[in-house]
Amino acid sequence: MKVRKAVIPAAGLGTRFLPATKALPKEMLPIVDKPTIQFIVEEAKKSGIEDILIVIGKNKRPIEDHFDSNPELEQDLKEKGKNDLLKLTQSITHLGVNLYYTRQPHPAGLGDAIFRARSFVGDEPFVVMLGDDLMDDKVPLTKQLIERYNKTHASTIAVMQVPHKEVSKYGVIEPENEIMPGLINVKSFVEKPDIDKAPSDYAIIGRYLLTPEIFDILAHQKPGRGGEIQLTDAIDTMNKTQRVFAHVFKGERHDVGNKEGYLETSIEYGLKHPEIKEQLRAYIQRLDKKFEAEDKAKK
Repeated sequence: MKVRKAVIPAAGLGTRFLPATKALPKEMLPIVDKPTIQFIVEEAKKSGIEDILIVIGKNKRPIEDHFDSNPELEQDLKEKGKNDLLKLTQSITHLGVNLYYTRQPHPAGLGDAIFRARSFVGDEPFVVMLGDDLMDDKVPLTKQLIERYNKTHASTIAVMQVPHKEVSKYGVIEPENEIMPGLINVKSFVEKPDIDKAPSDYAIIGRYLLTPEIFDILAHQKPGRGGEIQLTDAIDTMNKTQRVFAHVFKGERHDVGNKEGYLETSIEYGLKHPEIKEQLRAYIQRLDKKFEAEDKAKK
């Protein structure tokens, strides 16, 4: 069956970016001039996804507004002859995918957010795309997962190796064997293990391709770490009755879910942005010389 649906959980409170996220959804924080959630939607489109469900919560209305039309803004841009900006604004409304929204009333965990997509997904395989991870590769990571599924017809989770000291931040896999290059048969999935108990350094990185059987498991899943319904726990349960593979991502991952990663990603993308890359590069060089001078002065 063709994979044509995606679920994007966007109901989190974004507490790591307070006070900015007190009224602004963290998914709307821009990387240069584009909200992070737009990168995710564009990846889905490039991967062949047709329908996207965004799971939102309170104070997330700006996400809906961003992908909706803005007649007043468009009319103003048209009257002022700002045709490039008009075209850019209109392109966001016409991305070529169907967007739907549902509410998660309480932040009860990623598993709970995904469970709310059950009616939307039906009996089809689907992808889950987390907004904290931006992925760069010649072939979009979501498309890589779909290509794996087309060959195996099994749920497949994206992973990559992270420094061992960071494994407690992630869901981690216990590898069993590599059945083909870059595709791992998984013995178990563990949500945020203690560093000394982590079964490997392969961390789950925010892209999942799941078969619809996950919903029956989530319906009975008990709260796990943090008192929340953990998707990793449900995947581990499913792995006991049907195969769940891990796909090793070889591209570049940008973690925009924390301040340091967000700023680093903004700089990297800024250095590629056609409007500002030269000015930003020159500024960084000036800043580097300034720091060198300050270091010499201290000595």
